[in-house]
Amino acid sequence: MNRHFWGKMRDQRIVPKLFARGGTSSQIVYILWVTKTGIFVKCLIWLSLVTLCTGRTLYQRPGKGVKDAATKQPIQTSRPYNIAHRGSNGEIPEETKAAYLRAIEDGTDFIETDILSSKDGVLICFHDVILDLTTDVASRKEFAGRNRTYDVQGFKIPGFFTFDFTLKELKTLRTKQRYAFRDQQYNGKYPIITFEEFLAIAQDAPRVVGIYPEIKNPVLMNQHVKWPGGKRFEDKVVETLKKHGYGGAYLSKQWLNKPLFIQSFAPSSLVYISNLTDSPKVLLIDDVIRPTQDTNQTYAEITSDAYFTYIKEYVVGIGPWKDTIVPVTNNYMLTPTDLVKRAHAHKLQVHPYTYRNENQFLHFNFSQDPYKEYEYWIKEIGVDGLFTDFTGSLHNYQEWASPLPETSKSTRQLLSHIASLVRPYAKA
Repeated sequence: MNRHFWGKMRDQRIVPKLFARGGTSSQIVYILWVTKTGIFVKCLIWLSLVTLCTGRTLYQRPGKGVKDAATKQPIQTSRPYNIAHRGSNGEIPEETKAAYLRAIEDGTDFIETDILSSKDGVLICFHDVILDLTTDVASRKEFAGRNRTYDVQGFKIPGFFTFDFTLKELKTLRTKQRYAFRDQQYNGKYPIITFEEFLAIAQDAPRVVGIYPEIKNPVLMNQHVKWPGGKRFEDKVVETLKKHGYGGAYLSKQWLNKPLFIQSFAPSSLVYISNLTDSPKVLLIDDVIRPTQDTNQTYAEITSDAYFTYIKEYVVGIGPWKDTIVPVTNNYMLTPTDLVKRAHAHKLQVHPYTYRNENQFLHFNFSQDPYKEYEYWIKEIGVDGLFTDFTGSLHNYQEWASPLPETSKSTRQLLSHIASLVRPYAKA
């Protein structure tokens, strides 16, 4: 490196940018030397040298993290939320511990999950009501006789349903990538996790990380799983959240310590749990041709101003499929609807889904560039959060386009942040 380069490096504010651009560990150690900031420098050099010498990860593992949110870096609330859709599932099989850890490492604000139930009433993290597409269940001879067909939202769906397996049986399965064009190297490595295991991952993160659970297919769950005392699926979800200290209105002190949005495609479930918790809720909105799964209302009905006036008493936002906000024809986006503008007029946040990096999902308007897509939705459409399969991409875009202001950090917070930055170079 030339003298001019290292001269610039004496400004310690350049350090995060060097990490983002792929600076080497030796460059990082040198920078830490030239900053001349006393004990802080010694701590940073020690962290870098440990990474170089041992190759061990410096990321806080679940069970060993700092439990007190007061000592952690707080969640940001000044820019649209980065919501890790089923974890960083563009890289690692969805809804697994590894996918959520990667999302936290990559800078997500919230880790999102779908809640279903096992046969014995244990809440699990899994998207589909059938196990076929993202586990090895079909190859397991011991479960060959479990294939069933049930009515799901008006359709006869065959497959291996989660509620026909006990938790012990589900734990023997191994997950796999949903899409064949994504990295297959992690197939068969990770088990299904429970909702409580998911909560532990968020709570044990080295900074405050929010959770964004979906009450998935509540009508189906309540039909096929029975809990003691006549309790409903929704009751069990809220009980579990309260057990782990989740609650509080949006942006309250309690909420900031353990941020949470509860989401569902079922309006009646959200109304029901409003009597159980004051945690913020988000109404998910499906395609324009799909009615709601519980109330059989049309897309037009639940996106009308009259309905927004009603539902805002129970929810703080909506989560629409992004192609309903900006219609698409022949993979080209057309003129945006007024959905976001009207939702904002009703003081509802808008968190669209799902943003994915691959060409198969990027509309031609963005020239196969996910950063252009993020820029359009954040700056042109003005959304308040984005569900993404690639947390790192959204985080990197936001760090360049709207970096968070520097705030004073405790030594513990600062070391935790630096440890997470150094981690990728342990593998180099």
